[in-house]
Amino acid sequence: MAESVAEKLTKELCYDAEHAMKSQMTDAEVKKADKFCDGYIDFLNAAKTEREIVIFMKEKAESLGFKEFDKTKKYKAGDKIYKVQKNKAIILSVIGKRPITDGVKLAIAHIDSPRLDLKPNPLYESEEMALFKTHYYGGIKKYQWVTIPLALHGVVVKPDGKKITVNIGEDDKDPKFVITDLLPHLGKEQEKRPLADGIKGEELNVVVGSRPFKDDKASNLVKLNILKMLNDKYGIVEKDFLSAELEIVPAFKACDIGLDRSMIGAYGHDDRVCGYPAAEAAFNIKNPAYTVVTILTDKEEIGSYGNTGLDSDYLPYFLSDLALCFGAEGRDVMTKSECLSADVNAAFDPTFPEVMEKRNASYINKGVVITKYTGARGKSGSSDASAELMGKVRGFLEDKKVVWQIGELGAVDAGGGGTVALYVASHDIDVVDLGVPVLSMHAPFEVVSKIDVYSAYRAFYEFFNLK
Repeated sequence: MAESVAEKLTKELCYDAEHAMKSQMTDAEVKKADKFCDGYIDFLNAAKTEREIVIFMKEKAESLGFKEFDKTKKYKAGDKIYKVQKNKAIILSVIGKRPITDGVKLAIAHIDSPRLDLKPNPLYESEEMALFKTHYYGGIKKYQWVTIPLALHGVVVKPDGKKITVNIGEDDKDPKFVITDLLPHLGKEQEKRPLADGIKGEELNVVVGSRPFKDDKASNLVKLNILKMLNDKYGIVEKDFLSAELEIVPAFKACDIGLDRSMIGAYGHDDRVCGYPAAEAAFNIKNPAYTVVTILTDKEEIGSYGNTGLDSDYLPYFLSDLALCFGAEGRDVMTKSECLSADVNAAFDPTFPEVMEKRNASYINKGVVITKYTGARGKSGSSDASAELMGKVRGFLEDKKVVWQIGELGAVDAGGGGTVALYVASHDIDVVDLGVPVLSMHAPFEVVSKIDVYSAYRAFYEFFNLK
């Protein structure tokens, strides 16, 4: 049947993001997406904290010929460099053929995720049980962290500077940890609490043991037994907790979700689901016209503060040092640069439609999502990308047939959130958020679409490949 005039005009004039497999992605492309996500799942299982991710990326970069950045050296097109920032952020860069003063192409993702941190003096005994006191990091729903298997990751630094790596709970043979909850039979008063207080912060206590040290002449024998085990394995004493960064994270592995295996369930998609594709784009780009820079940064979940977060000066310091290698000024490079702030958006959840505005929400399987602005109520805390940059991003995505969609972070008065975009914009760099839509964001187990993950990789790669 011939296409009607109205049908033709609808195609030409109307915008309606569709499921990628309906019209845009072939079966061969879907297979590429699935294969790409095999590597992403391996990465998710190998690195769950910012320190582990930096080690993972540094080792991979070096295996691909990246060299540590030296601001006293002269670089040429094709050179590959990296810089580690305080062990918790990493910069990957490939020098382009165009003059550095033409600007650089940046993709910046964060690699910290919501979690529970051990308090400085965490270990205690109560009723012959040993427990850790925690302080939650980032925005979490506290009740989601009880009665699930947990692992302990991090480092302990001794007064002499010796660093001890801790990782308990990831190997199948490792013990796990848990935060307990009341049984329904005795939880009537707890159930009267508002949902946000169903579990309170000081109730997020991690069970770590219940057997006492055999000598019964001392107090707190269960705690003592745990300390003895930690001392035997790691050589640490209780005071060493004061100079440690120890994180409690979910112990389960990343896995396929759905009978069709179309999705990935895992801890920490926000924002490793953007960090991994952005890094892979830097690893795979060949002879770019512009110098390309991927930054995997820290502390976004608590406001990007500290000297490993984007609200510090390590980004402009690096770009200024890089500019000096070519006899240029950093500010002249930054004002000509463009950035994809690689961060996630909330995917529309059909179970909870009331917090979204459907026409401007993002959906799984409709590709990478461009978020023009984030913020909360009145765009507070947002950089709000310019129309010029939005037009350019649309142009190369459509030209390279990258599946994409537009999206807001919830209905106007429902809430909102922030990304690193405003900190990038403060250095006179044009920036827009672009990333993967996520279901159950900030939960211990989040869900993404494999098609969207691959679309993010293609978006970063084609951005880096601009002439």
